[in-house]
Amino acid sequence: MRTAAADWRALGTTVRLVVTDPALLDSCNLLLARHLAEVDAACSRFRDDSELTALDTAAGRPTRVSPLLAEALAVALRAAEATDGAVDPTVGSALDAIGYDRDFTLVREDDRPVALRLRRVPGWRRVRLDRATGTVTVPEGVHLDLGATAKAWAADRAAATLARAAGCGVLVSLGGDTAVAGEAPADGWQIRVQDVTGPAGPPPARGSYDTVALRHGGLATSGTTARRWRRGGHDLHHIVDPRTGLPVRTPWRTVSVSAAICADANAASTAALVKGEGAPRWLTRRGLPARLVRQDGLILTTPGWPTSARAEVAA
Repeated sequence: MRTAAADWRALGTTVRLVVTDPALLDSCNLLLARHLAEVDAACSRFRDDSELTALDTAAGRPTRVSPLLAEALAVALRAAEATDGAVDPTVGSALDAIGYDRDFTLVREDDRPVALRLRRVPGWRRVRLDRATGTVTVPEGVHLDLGATAKAWAADRAAATLARAAGCGVLVSLGGDTAVAGEAPADGWQIRVQDVTGPAGPPPARGSYDTVALRHGGLATSGTTARRWRRGGHDLHHIVDPRTGLPVRTPWRTVSVSAAICADANAASTAALVKGEGAPRWLTRRGLPARLVRQDGLILTTPGWPTSARAEVAA
């Protein structure tokens, strides 16, 4: 089965679309671009005109939101509950405080100092989403961030939508959050999991990697090495521990998880970074196949993670 791929950028990250019918690549790519533009308009924390940003000025009043944002919020709140609050959408102010208050390409160019302060985030239970009325209530002063769930959810939604529309197999990857739908290639979707962020193509020049075959569902990798910056003598990254409001201190460099949908895989991989040493047991109890890479490069896997003869450590 032949495949065709397109690579570009949206939502502040890399986009990769692969279809099993090359003749449908262009039309699928147009649909994907439209879908991601809608997600950005609804969910972006960095756009003054987004629906999510408008909630900052709602002063705690119930606010009607679009079905798209309501769905994204529901996914974020479900992830928070499933991870015991390790993934929490009320980290917006904490991210702003450590300097992640704009697109990441601009964060790295900013040299303003930051004052790190230990403070628990407000907590996801304070957010009230009423799907029946299409309204959400966010307490005054609480700023939401959907970065931990929105890309994976968007990948799930896009893959399913495109597969139905095109009638072929589809893979959508947003910053490494990968969802597949439709009929997979004969040997499955071959996906490389690696510890150093890089483009599709040749294996990375350094760092360990593995290649797995995915036939359905989703696969996500979370880590503390890709989105890093330095401010005022502090090395910072974008994974915030809700218990402290600061970048998490974790024994893991990257965590990759496979699940029935990409949103669940990404919530689990992010939560594993926060849960630290207890992550392998937590993932195992939930029956989630995972690959965890320690800061020193040691690799651990949970039951169900596929073994691969191609797994190796690059020089």
